[in-house]
Order: sequence, then structure tokens, then C-alpha cells
Amino acid sequence: MGISGGGKTTLGRALAERLALPYVELDALQHGPNWRQATPEELRARVSAALRSAPDGWVVDGNYHSSLGGTVLDRADTVVFLDPPLWTAFWRVVWRTGSRAALRQELWNGNRESFRTMLLSRYSMPLWVLRQHGRFRRRVPEILSAHPHVDVVRITTGSEARRWLQSAEPAAQAAPATGAG
Repeated sequence: MGISGGGKTTLGRALAERLALPYVELDALQHGPNWRQATPEELRARVSAALRSAPDGWVVDGNYHSSLGGTVLDRADTVVFLDPPLWTAFWRVVWRTGSRAALRQELWNGNRESFRTMLLSRYSMPLWVLRQHGRFRRRVPEILSAHPHVDVVRITTGSEARRWLQSAEPAAQAAPATGAG
């Protein structure tokens, strides 16, 4: 879990590879063609299906708690809360969105980011990070407090993330997993 630009996808993919577990990217399940957003019911069904298809564990990257409720957190054993400082998240989003727009990189289901959306839209990710960072930082601990069975790892820097990832136990040595979100 974490704000945009927090490093969820980078860490999630690396963790899934290290643990030899399926990787579930919530953005890919949320955003249909032409950026059509899944309804909460559609998203819950898609995520539930993905988690059921991985009974030995999974790594989920994303948030969407208002749509998903406990769909992921009720099944997770660990949550990594990526909580970088505002300017770190902001500059990462500027770089990521600008790079994707310049390269016309396809994200999910044919969707691409654009400079117009990045700079001049109410959907601007850099502006969203500026507006939501503090709120998000307060909200995640509230959400997680409703799931006391989940171990929470809070990471604020890239070096902390690298150290934590190196300490993650590969699947061959790990106890049976119920999931990591």
C-alpha cells in the first residue's frame, strides 16, 4: 500500500519474484479500456478471482480500499506501507508519468498517459499526490488498525525498501503464506 510514486509496483514485482509468488497489480484490474473504471463489485470479483487462483500466496500492489473493503486485507498476513516524503513521491510521479507519456507506453488495457492529462487535467497524478499525500498518510494507519491480524512494515526510503526486500524469505524456505498485500 502507498501513495502514487511510493514504489508499490517496483517493490511488489521484486517481492513476488523473490518469493516466487503471483503478482497482482490492482491498477490493471481497475482500469479497463479508455480508462473505464471497474465498479466496486467488478473490482472485488476480479481481485477475489486473482487471489483464489493463488492459494499458496500472492503479492498485491495497490490500494482501492474504498472499493475493495477487506477483500485483500482480510486475507493478507503482511502489509508493506510505502510512505515516502511528499517530495519524493511527487518527483517520482512526475518522472514516471512524463516518461510514460513521452514513450507512449501502454499501461493496462490499451491505456496511455499523456502530457495533457499530466499537466492540465483534474486526473493529473502529480497534482493528486500534492493534494492527497497528507490525507493518505493519515488514512492508511486507520485502515490497517481495522485488521489487527496483519503484520505492518512501514518503509519511508528506497534504502529501507532494498534492505527489507533482501530480508524477505524466499518461498522455498518460507512457511505457508496466506498472502501479502
